[in-house]
Amino acid sequence: MAFDSRILSGVSVLAAVIEGGSFVKAAELIGITDSGVSRAIGRLEARLGVRLLDRTTRSVKLTDDGRRFYEEVKPNLNAIEDAAVVASGATTAVRGRLKVDIDPFFLPMVLAGRLGAFCERYPELSIEFVTSENIGDLVSEGIDLAIRFGQPRISTLVSRKLIEAPILTVASKAYIKRYGRPGHPSELTQHRCLQFLDPYTGKPFGWEFVRGSKTIEVETKGPLTFTDPKSMLAECVAGTGIAQIIGWGAGDLLEKGKLIDLFPDWHGERFPLFAFHPSRKQQPAKVRAFVDFCIEVGQSLS
Repeated sequence: MAFDSRILSGVSVLAAVIEGGSFVKAAELIGITDSGVSRAIGRLEARLGVRLLDRTTRSVKLTDDGRRFYEEVKPNLNAIEDAAVVASGATTAVRGRLKVDIDPFFLPMVLAGRLGAFCERYPELSIEFVTSENIGDLVSEGIDLAIRFGQPRISTLVSRKLIEAPILTVASKAYIKRYGRPGHPSELTQHRCLQFLDPYTGKPFGWEFVRGSKTIEVETKGPLTFTDPKSMLAECVAGTGIAQIIGWGAGDLLEKGKLIDLFPDWHGERFPLFAFHPSRKQQPAKVRAFVDFCIEVGQSLS
């Protein structure tokens, strides 16, 4: 097929539809009418010979062919945008809109309160954060990047380990006063332990303790199981039970004495933070900038 500049124009409209989630939003993003968006998509589908979008009265979703096509062309659109910025003489290619599927702990407990510095660093970039129970189809959902704790379990995505966070086992003074302080991790079998659900297995995460070359696993139980880390942390502070948490989010609570680190000699366990991308091709500058920022924040807390 000879190159047709109308294909590039149509792909730009398709990207706006995916980014906006509807023809109406796409029209607002690129400054044309709703019918203009519809015609552009129709022409692109006709030129390619495939149906790209399934349309209903309530939603627009990529077909399987559309998802494969968009997955291939999206990195090139980002590269064109970056090249245009450089060619225009701008000082940075980090601009536009970045959509991030972010870990439910990492955003509120680690990044929140620090994002202002990133915004000042890149004033031409806007970020939309979403948090889903599991990472879905990044391309069809218009997501540029996913940030998650835990080992990768999605073979279709490209993963990169960014940094490792310490795991702490903590309790409040109120809990210790009422139930006593365990002297060794093995004693947790006799305590009320707050559980956190692994979204991939549907079961609570196991409790592991590492000291040097020694690793032990302890079977714990408790009255509450959470999928929201902030709620679990709040119940731990309230004295409801003992919790295992990512240490990055507990600094102030430990310093103020609201939480006690029960086993300071067993800090060897680490929980990795990963970035997930839909393509192995070169990442856009805006993605690289945000990934670097996440690493920077994590290192400052480690």
